[in-house]
Amino acid sequence: MEKQALQQLNQAVIAILKTARTHVLSAMGQTLTVAEKTSRKDLVTNVDRSNENFLVQQIRQLDPQAQILAEEGLGDQVTSMAGHVWIVDPIDGTMNFVHQRNHFAMMIGFYNDGIPTLGYIYDVMADKLYAGGPTLGVMLNDQLLPKPADTPLSGGLFGASGPLLIQDRYHMQTIAQESLGPRILGSAGVQISQVLAGELVGYLSYLRPWDFAAGRVLAESLGLVVSQVDGTPVNMLSSGAVLVATKSAQRAILTIVK
Repeated sequence: MEKQALQQLNQAVIAILKTARTHVLSAMGQTLTVAEKTSRKDLVTNVDRSNENFLVQQIRQLDPQAQILAEEGLGDQVTSMAGHVWIVDPIDGTMNFVHQRNHFAMMIGFYNDGIPTLGYIYDVMADKLYAGGPTLGVMLNDQLLPKPADTPLSGGLFGASGPLLIQDRYHMQTIAQESLGPRILGSAGVQISQVLAGELVGYLSYLRPWDFAAGRVLAESLGLVVSQVDGTPVNMLSSGAVLVATKSAQRAILTIVK
């Protein structure tokens, strides 16, 4: 896509997300309907569903021929990354949303024939919107975000998945010990945004496509690396242990994992 078309699309998506934020904030003042999906630690609310419905409808108006993969199933059954594919997470960190009313995000990733093109992570309560891609650069609200320093694992804080750290999957405890310390927040979107901002040197968790699609676009645009925990490329239509990190931190982590 040409830069001008991307700029117009980018501005349209930003406007959609800002409207969605007002809807979410309004809904937080009302009684939530909370249900379990796969367990008591895997929740979905009426706000997840209503926000996903809004985002999917708006994207369909913007890009009628596109496929949409959305967490709560209100999009399409996407089996190929050919053409325009949008990947949507209406509320990332639903447990935080329910119990803390904080530390959750909305995320959208746009891929053109499998190529990461536009990404959006909106930390709702902090009102921080990370938006852009390789052609447009990455903005934090109205400011161009600089590329984070290539800090090694030993020189920074590390974003960890609570379950992976407790179970010591992929030698997560060793990774945490080699860093300046682990940080656990319970929202992939918020923690990936902290890697984008240079606050963390990396983040490792078991993620589904809607958890990392937006983050991949933004991270790679800033010179960070996104891979599976063994260093192989991520598959945008499957789940797995995904690492977002500086290049130096990734090298150290892969050595520990292997």
